[in-house]
Amino acid sequence: MTLPLGFVARLDRHTRVVDGGRALLGGFPTRLVRLTPKARGLLDGRTLSVRDAPSALLADRLLDIGMAHPVAASLPLPPDPRYTVVVPVRDRPRQLDRLLRSIGTDTPVIVVDDASHHPAAVAGVAAEHGARLVTLAVNAGPAGARNAGLRLVGTPYVVFVDSDIVLDPDTVPTLLRHFADPRVALAVPRIAGLPAPATTWIERYENARSSLDLGAHPAPVRPGTPVSWASSACMVARVDALADGFDARMRVGEDVDLCWRLIAAGARVRYEPAVRACHEHRVQVGDWLRRKAVYGTGAHPLARRHPEHIAPAVFAPWGLAFAAALLAQRRWSVPVAGAVLGVVTVRIARKLDGTRHPYRLAARLTANGALGTLAQTSALLIRHWWPLAAAGCVLSRRARRATTLAALTDIALEYRRDRAALDPLRYGTARRLDDLAYGAGVWLSALKGRRLTALRPRITLSASRNAGPPRRRTPPA
Repeated sequence: MTLPLGFVARLDRHTRVVDGGRALLGGFPTRLVRLTPKARGLLDGRTLSVRDAPSALLADRLLDIGMAHPVAASLPLPPDPRYTVVVPVRDRPRQLDRLLRSIGTDTPVIVVDDASHHPAAVAGVAAEHGARLVTLAVNAGPAGARNAGLRLVGTPYVVFVDSDIVLDPDTVPTLLRHFADPRVALAVPRIAGLPAPATTWIERYENARSSLDLGAHPAPVRPGTPVSWASSACMVARVDALADGFDARMRVGEDVDLCWRLIAAGARVRYEPAVRACHEHRVQVGDWLRRKAVYGTGAHPLARRHPEHIAPAVFAPWGLAFAAALLAQRRWSVPVAGAVLGVVTVRIARKLDGTRHPYRLAARLTANGALGTLAQTSALLIRHWWPLAAAGCVLSRRARRATTLAALTDIALEYRRDRAALDPLRYGTARRLDDLAYGAGVWLSALKGRRLTALRPRITLSASRNAGPPRRRTPPA
């Protein structure tokens, strides 16, 4: 399968054009791609249009390694763009009514009532909007409800939407354009908060830092990358790529599992933040904390199915040595950490031999890698491993210093990045509660399943694995 003529891709914002256009540096993990004279002529600035077989091959390669992304707005709709919307719901008639109003009456909709306590209310809303209603006698969970609807879909594409979502008019048409790439099996929009003014400080935090919001930049969805999963709150998929659909045995993390299975089969999953689906965030502290903990409990079932992908952090050996030296907090810590970075810089520079400024590029990559390592180490202390960190703080002054520094630095950096409509104190409180609840869910699921796979970092031999922007989001499992 090749990309069609007219397909347009644009280089990722982190992809650097080096040596006067003779090479590209970027992707994840970071790599150097040397371009032949013919390949250099295919790029128009930072844009690549598919005009023939060589340009299709280059575009496909850059998409594969994350150096470029499709320009969705310039792509054509599929030859047969028909789709059916499947909505799993259990009660929530008010939210369902709001969602169906945003979809309109020109699109076939299947509402799957997953054993509601008050089915008449759901049936009334579905009938009012002309949606087909499927009623399940026994609660099957979100995965089972979606599968029940999927079996009735007769269009080439299916749109799974949760009942607490509101769709923008251009969301689905834009996502459909990604299927101009024949390898794309799934495309998802950015999940944002509802446009109505937030009513609580927790809702304002969620509007800036929702677990479902994967950020402002397009990306391929791949495990172990900055965007490693996609949410089923809203997703568009090729029906023929889904086979039996979601794993109905999973009550949490079924969307992450589906993404990773599709990717393992050779398909692509695209994240397109140019369009959005608006989500009704939780507004009460107790309800919000329970949901964060539930997200964490999905870690163990995902670890059983995908043990190679669920690690809370991924370190190159040099990154582990760098972090360990700093955590030791000895007189030799900074010199040793500096020596590690120096050795890594030299090693990377040798791999960049032939470029104009190999050591300058290597120093930049090493610095990015060091920041990524510190970000992941911080996340371990205050999110995934916080029970261990708390115990360490009782026993060790060094542990207290490291954990306090990680917590405060994380709040300072993320508050500036998120630009939340909150004061720093409440933002910082919400940020720490978020991490405590999620981490508690991970530990609960790991202990219940008697496996610590979801809590073990992974060591990779790739020297440039951390040479990129720190990971901002983790799967809400």
